Amino acid sequence: MTRAFVRLASLQRSREGALVAELMMFRQDADGRDVELAGSTVALEVELQRRVEAGLEQMLGVRFLASEYPTGPWHRGRIDTLGLDENGSPVVIEFTDRR
Repeated sequence: MTRAFVRLASLQRSREGALVAELMMFRQDADGRDVELAGSTVALEVELQRRVEAGLEQMLGVRFLASEYPTGPWHRGRIDTLGLDENGSPVVIEFTDRR
């Protein structure tokens, strides 16, 4: 069985006040060493999103609501991950590659 996990590398606020997290994804090799998964492939991004959504409540205390939630006809976009915090306020998570 291959073990994979996400590590929080940094957490800070943007100038606009949004919380910005830098995440690193790892897997364990056959010798039990952690190997960072580099790359910006779509498969990796989708897998990262799936894993974050699966652990959203444990990691951030946010109840998962939807993945790829449509923003409607005016904006015609999608919210990568949508959840609710402990106060019932919406939490929007967008996965981006800023390299």
